[in-house]
Amino acid sequence: MEKRKVTIEYPLETKSPGIIWQLISTAEGLQKWIADYVSEADGKMTFTWGEAWTEQDTKTSQLIAREKNSRIRMKWEHDNNDATFWEMRIDRSELTGHLTLTITDFAEDEDKDYLHDLWNDNLRRLHLISGL
Repeated sequence: MEKRKVTIEYPLETKSPGIIWQLISTAEGLQKWIADYVSEADGKMTFTWGEAWTEQDTKTSQLIAREKNSRIRMKWEHDNNDATFWEMRIDRSELTGHLTLTITDFAEDEDKDYLHDLWNDNLRRLHLISGL
């Protein structure tokens, strides 16, 4: 089945992109709200969910682009579709100056609800740890 683009916009409670940038572009920041453990080496980020004494799920993403205070784009290594990626982008409203975190990801039609739920849960954790 073909994967389709899913976009989620999350309003942020800050006007400073630098604050959110640290949480979306570094292994330390991502570890606070995306996965239990995140490491970065050689242009890749490895995400691990679960503790060492339990069952763990580990996935690696290749870094495609990183533009400071703007966006980070990655591609899961296990995904063979060349057109898919996942991206977190900081957008600023020209009218209000408020920031929005825009998530772009891809899912098959039957997995879209799951993907929305997953990102909404991640964004809830982001808000809890940062207040953003």
